[in-house]
Amino acid sequence: MAGAVWAEDEIGRKWDRCFTDAILKLGGGIVLGGVFSLFFFKRRKWPIITGAGFGLGMAYSNCQEDLNASIHQQKPKSSKPEENK
Repeated sequence: MAGAVWAEDEIGRKWDRCFTDAILKLGGGIVLGGVFSLFFFKRRKWPIITGAGFGLGMAYSNCQEDLNASIHQQKPKSSKPEENK
């Protein structure tokens, strides 16, 4: 039972890291897009939206890799029966 509790705690910590990473990358994308919009694109909205999209996309990709790694690590290895030839 202790292994199951540890796995749930680990998944919870990874979700927390995912949300924090998403907020930071979203904010960074908005700031970077705002800077580009202010200096290079005559204060248009699309660089800000694009920066936010890139930030969220990067956070999603990182989170997906992190969660998939822990899920694959926790699955019990099933032995495949040998096939008759």
